[in-house]
Amino acid sequence: MSLSAGRTARAATLLAAAVLVVSGCAKSENTAASPAPGGSDAQQQVVKTPSGPAGAGCTIDRHGATAFDLKTAVVGFSQSEKEANPFRIAETQSIKDEAAKIGIADLKVTNAQSQFSKQISDVQQLIAQGAQLLVIAPLNSDGWEPVLQQAAAKKVPIITIDRKINAKHCTDYLTFIGSDFVEQGRRAADQMIKALDGRGKVAILLGAPGNNVTTERTQGFKEQIAAKAPDIEITFEQTGEFAREKGQQVTEQLIQSNPDIDGIYAENDEMALGAVTALKGAGKKAGDVKIVSIDGTRGAVQGIVDGWIYGVVESNPRFGALAFETAQKFLNGESIPEKVVISDREYDETNAKDSVSQAY
Repeated sequence: MSLSAGRTARAATLLAAAVLVVSGCAKSENTAASPAPGGSDAQQQVVKTPSGPAGAGCTIDRHGATAFDLKTAVVGFSQSEKEANPFRIAETQSIKDEAAKIGIADLKVTNAQSQFSKQISDVQQLIAQGAQLLVIAPLNSDGWEPVLQQAAAKKVPIITIDRKINAKHCTDYLTFIGSDFVEQGRRAADQMIKALDGRGKVAILLGAPGNNVTTERTQGFKEQIAAKAPDIEITFEQTGEFAREKGQQVTEQLIQSNPDIDGIYAENDEMALGAVTALKGAGKKAGDVKIVSIDGTRGAVQGIVDGWIYGVVESNPRFGALAFETAQKFLNGESIPEKVVISDREYDETNAKDSVSQAY
């Protein structure tokens, strides 16, 4: 699902057919917000073809929902994590921007501050406030039964973005919109294999436990390393919880216990940037340890330019246009697949310098 620099123009053409272009802003607290940085069309999400598995999709009749007008509906968005992470900032902004663009007058936004119990209560409150559509960025994949039961009782369709929930399609949720995380792990492995010329010792900074992103990015990376580079040995694995500070702490421990480490696979850019800080503190030079990560934040892409990060696989956070386009298709009677998989680009030394301004 990579889009190289040389394919940017074709990506823009695909985009025009697949996704609405976002602008503007909306906020349930009725305060203004500025556009996300680097607002070019090429940044917006492109749907892979096909966009979901074969088989019957979910229609409004099958779901049991009643059609409504998005512009006048109560729409709830539940953000999972503190917006210190550029991914979360861009994700929430995209939802607000697109809601304003298409005229949704009552968008209610909550933030669980990285507390799963709070996210459950946040969404329950959104349902109690009359939400007719829920867009959820789940913190965890399990434990959603109380919310799903309440939403099902009121026939409220749920779209999950960037992480899946372990539940039944159409009965419990409408669709998941996000990346192919196993494929992301494979592509990160390909970058690591190239960086190390197929041999060396690698550490994995695991994402937060309890969600499919961590599990699948780890799976894809390990499978690809085993299949393509058996001379690369994974000698260290520890969670950095998708956080920069934790990524730094874990890397500091790594340097002490594995001073001969050749590469670090960070399952998001925040941990990778924390690793860079740790390496600098240990007196390492740029490029001494090859770092490959996933997300595509501006800081990480700049890290490639500066020589500290070898490569980055994008995970595009701009879900607003595609989420509301999917909701409108559902309300129009169209069949919605279980998964809507998006296409992500890739950054390395060949395109990083020209792409920094477009990163989020």
